[in-house]
Amino acid sequence: MASLELRGIHKYFQQQHSINGVSLKVEDGELLILLGPSGCGKSTLMRIISGLDTPTEGEVLIDGQAVTRLRPKDRNVAMVFQNYALYPHLTLYENIAFPLRVRGTRGTDVDGKVRWAAKMVGIEHLLDRKPRQTSGGERQRTALARSLVRDPDVFLLDEPLSNLDAKMRHTAREELREFQHRVKGTWLYVTHDQTEAMGMGDRVAVLNQGQVRQIGTPQEIYLHPADMFVATFVGMPPMNLVETPADVIGFRPEHYLPRAFFRDEGELVDIPMRLRRVEYLGGERLFYGETEGNYPATRVIARIPATVPYSQEVGELAAFAVRAGDLSLFDPQTQLARPRTGDARVLPLRQRSA
Repeated sequence: MASLELRGIHKYFQQQHSINGVSLKVEDGELLILLGPSGCGKSTLMRIISGLDTPTEGEVLIDGQAVTRLRPKDRNVAMVFQNYALYPHLTLYENIAFPLRVRGTRGTDVDGKVRWAAKMVGIEHLLDRKPRQTSGGERQRTALARSLVRDPDVFLLDEPLSNLDAKMRHTAREELREFQHRVKGTWLYVTHDQTEAMGMGDRVAVLNQGQVRQIGTPQEIYLHPADMFVATFVGMPPMNLVETPADVIGFRPEHYLPRAFFRDEGELVDIPMRLRRVEYLGGERLFYGETEGNYPATRVIARIPATVPYSQEVGELAAFAVRAGDLSLFDPQTQLARPRTGDARVLPLRQRSA
């Protein structure tokens, strides 16, 4: 295992700034998620780390050693692609063995490593099959086993679950996380799916337009977004943002509740909502509406568990509120989060006790 570090990575494509000064470090044994929308530079970063592309500026270091100018085969980095890149005419056994044969590994060592890796990912009974005879999940595990036999310092995974259906992705997320714990590898995992990012990562790096907007644990990213982009990109439904004369206030849908739900003493910020639509999603309901009163008309969403009794007619003005401590404040000009100052933070609107 080894740490992976990027220092000031820039990449230009025909004068377009694709990667803009990215610096981050994946610690030894850590799983770091690169999360961002399509076109934000995630896959370009992976290609630079693997050696398939060269940065215009900056350095790539593995275990403290610069590898920026090394060829891919000299970096001891394994990459799992979105389409798995398996050879269709070879069996799973031969696909897994391929990187060993290219290295000139002896036959007995090849067999032992292939069977060990196949057992690690649970496909030892499928080794005589060809990729077309297996499921998407089994092909994904084959690609992992092929990476594992190389004993890499760093694993790079570029949206490896995007070709699976929703149910299989859920199972595959669990398997990947357990697998990472077993092999104790250093992993950099690219995805645009925030569910994967929040559920799998030790830390998450949110990218947009070639820049890192925030790095932190899933909880830090979700509860304390660094700017308005992170606030609205992470979370489903996203954070509500409402403009006030001094700030943009942000609050998560699960924190935006009918006023009668708040039983304990505490400071509340009243944000009335004119209800427009209700979605029933099994375990929860989403209430869509627009703010009124002291606020400009802004679309907002509230999330309430289906097991909690609450009814409101569409078109009515409902008394909703948010605890003061659950608000985030953003500068409307820079879109950056304002510093938190605990209980002494200044709120933009009148507060009332519950």
